[in-house]
Amino acid sequence: MVKKLIPIFVVVFLLGCAATRTSLKQYSGLDEKISARDFSGAIAKIEKAKDKYYTAKDKVVYYLDLGMLYHYQGNFAKSTELLTKAENAIDENYTRSISKAAVSMLLNDNVLDYAGEDYEDIYLNIFKALNYLEMDKFDDSFVEIRKINNKLNLLEDKYRKLGEEYEKTEDNKAKFKPAENKFHNDALARYLSMLLYRAEGKQDDARIDLQGIKNAWKDQTHIYNFSMPALDNHLVASDKAKVNFVCYTGKSPVKEAKTLYIHTEKNIIIVATTERKPDDKTTVGYLGGIPWEGVEKGYHFKFQLPFIKERDSCVNRVSVTVDDLPAYDLELIEDVGVVAVETYKVKEPLIYVKTIARTIIKGLFAEKRKEEMEKKIENPVLGFVARLATDAAVDATENADLRISRFFPDRAYVGELEIAAGVHKITVNFYSANGGLLFTDQIDAIDIKNDKLNLIRSYYLN
Repeated sequence: MVKKLIPIFVVVFLLGCAATRTSLKQYSGLDEKISARDFSGAIAKIEKAKDKYYTAKDKVVYYLDLGMLYHYQGNFAKSTELLTKAENAIDENYTRSISKAAVSMLLNDNVLDYAGEDYEDIYLNIFKALNYLEMDKFDDSFVEIRKINNKLNLLEDKYRKLGEEYEKTEDNKAKFKPAENKFHNDALARYLSMLLYRAEGKQDDARIDLQGIKNAWKDQTHIYNFSMPALDNHLVASDKAKVNFVCYTGKSPVKEAKTLYIHTEKNIIIVATTERKPDDKTTVGYLGGIPWEGVEKGYHFKFQLPFIKERDSCVNRVSVTVDDLPAYDLELIEDVGVVAVETYKVKEPLIYVKTIARTIIKGLFAEKRKEEMEKKIENPVLGFVARLATDAAVDATENADLRISRFFPDRAYVGELEIAAGVHKITVNFYSANGGLLFTDQIDAIDIKNDKLNLIRSYYLN
């Protein structure tokens, strides 16, 4: 009997590693393809990885990754199809998470259906709107833009409902409350809406969107902590053609894991973190205590939490030139990384408490199993190995869920030029902080017309 116990724990340990760890292997070598603008090669690599690294529970990430790559490739219909599938799957997986809250409390998030990050759910509508504009489907583009603020308005209620379901779980001792949503008004969505209304001659509606952009800077300084673009001239009539630019730089955030520790006292758990200093000394930081009725003193567990980490971009300035006219600098309107971090904060308390609750429940269960094994195993060496295997199996199932799409941009720049209608050559230059030219996007022979939306897109995802 004793000899059979050890292989079982080893199998559990191995399965735990495989099933509860986020795979990132599918992204190996893709940064190089993106830098070379080899989007067809990147698409082929992701599609090839589908069966191996994107399981059914990861379909949201798969659809988002491919949908964005097809957008950059210029296949707007295919991009829209995939982003729509992602949007539908996000909604389905959230609904499923409500109905299976009790089960999910005991499972590592990696084994659950990924329901997307809220910034992904927002910006997929931005890019669907841009896709529809490229296909001259204004009405469909409007539909996508209107979805965005609706989603933001429902964000806090969405997680309040999920938290209520977690609290109903058997053996739960914690309270699940989302943080306040402090992002209700997206400037980039407002900007696109303003351009659409202007193109349709609906000046009053366009002015409402312009005021909405100004309100975003006034009311959400924690997100729009940079100078607002000069947009008033966008709604001033002109006998020239208006050319608008939306340009993207960098890559959206990733998730990384941080390891935390739990120490129990009577009816309370204490959460701590450790940090190794440059002098090779380890310091302990206490994050606070949580009342936990029924827990005994003297247990120690560890767990992981995901956090959003922004990726640095080498782009500091975006400039456009039409024919031989002087260069014109675009202005930043959206920092996607900041939006990702801020929207994540709404559900972060739920992830924190849920992970702690799961760690405590599983940890106490494992401790009970170890006590039972000690009574059955007379050999002290085998007893030690069995206890070690139990701890390893529990630790292996507590890896942070690091799933997140990889191909949204990090920043959006906008601007407008007034030029004579006709065929023009447009150059978009991307510069580093020290003024070095990083990339030139040459757009030759584009027909600019009066009284229509002349929207130029460009991107340098580095």
